[in-house]
Amino acid sequence: QVQLVESGGGLVQPGGPLRLSCAASGSIVSINDMAWYRQAPGKERESVATISYRCNTNYADSVKGRFTISRDNAKKTVYLQMNSLKPEDTAVYYCNAGVIPAGLINEYMYWGQGTQVTVSS
Repeated sequence: QVQLVESGGGLVQPGGPLRLSCAASGSIVSINDMAWYRQAPGKERESVATISYRCNTNYADSVKGRFTISRDNAKKTVYLQMNSLKPEDTAVYYCNAGVIPAGLINEYMYWGQGTQVTVSS
């Protein structure tokens, strides 16, 4: 059973930093693209940042220059370093990964359970 478990959320003051982690576990052949999404109250879930296996990255315009996505393939972990946080970054953050589980040949999308990030003074 493949699982994604996020950590690192919490309350931070505007302008502060926060680092999220998401570790994949289970019997996994490979992990392709990994990504972070977020969903604020009353809004749809939106993509924040994506990273390919070879570490090509893409960012939402709203976070460019402030957030950095990275990954450690050996640890099956993706990170999101968030700097200069703003109140509008407040949301539940979800990690997402395209995983080929052991014994299978197709890729399946998995989601973490989400971690709350609140930016407030």
